[in-house]
Amino acid sequence: MLLSLLYVLVSGIALPVGGIQMQYLWRNQLGDVYSLGLGSAACLGAAAATMSGWCSLTVGSFICTLICTIVCFFVTLRVSTQNLITFGILFGTFIGSLGTIVVTNAPNGDLLKQYYLWGAANFRLEGVTTADIIFSLCLFAAGLAAAILDSRKLSAHFRGEIELSSLHKALSLLAIMFLVTSAVSICGPIGFISLGVPNLSRIVCKKDDIRLHYIISSGMGIGLLLITYLVVQYVNFGIYLPISATMALIALPLMAIIFIKK
Repeated sequence: MLLSLLYVLVSGIALPVGGIQMQYLWRNQLGDVYSLGLGSAACLGAAAATMSGWCSLTVGSFICTLICTIVCFFVTLRVSTQNLITFGILFGTFIGSLGTIVVTNAPNGDLLKQYYLWGAANFRLEGVTTADIIFSLCLFAAGLAAAILDSRKLSAHFRGEIELSSLHKALSLLAIMFLVTSAVSICGPIGFISLGVPNLSRIVCKKDDIRLHYIISSGMGIGLLLITYLVVQYVNFGIYLPISATMALIALPLMAIIFIKK
């Protein structure tokens, strides 16, 4: 229970903070941590590990998301922001296709169920080892520290006062990927929160200091995930409710009301 709540906090901070960083880096409200294929890479790694048994599910996810990070790191050095987004969509589709092939060739139904339960982001942390937890928390700490240290330059870049170099963008992307990987590899991909919450933060607070949005987005992310977790645990009507799907059902009406009013 306590470990599950710990990852509610980690995911509630890591995903929105990574999302707002991506939006400031791209100067685009559609910036999202999954846009560069991270979610697909996590699923591919988890699927390959689960079906082959060569390592734990979380280790497989870690390895594949970090490979994705390295690929995107070098691509960032070579292409423009607009082309990077296009590359990310195509790259994510390619990786997702590989994951589909792996999953559809599952040796048995139990392994398939294990993979899908991870992908549903249920915070049960089944099969997670102490080493997985330590590695994940180290990535989280490194990514969050980098986000705080880079906040002034990201805010200035977003306002158009400076233009970050390609190397700086690549390093920022690497730090963002560390943040997100710390949550995704343990809990599975959690949609909506890395795109919806940063946009909600920017609607609520018009100031463009990214440090304010770190705080607002983190508070919103933790609150939304905690409510969803409690609903899934205690108000599930006797059926299995995946975290990602349940959170979208809870948050989407709220987002629609706020967008319409604004």
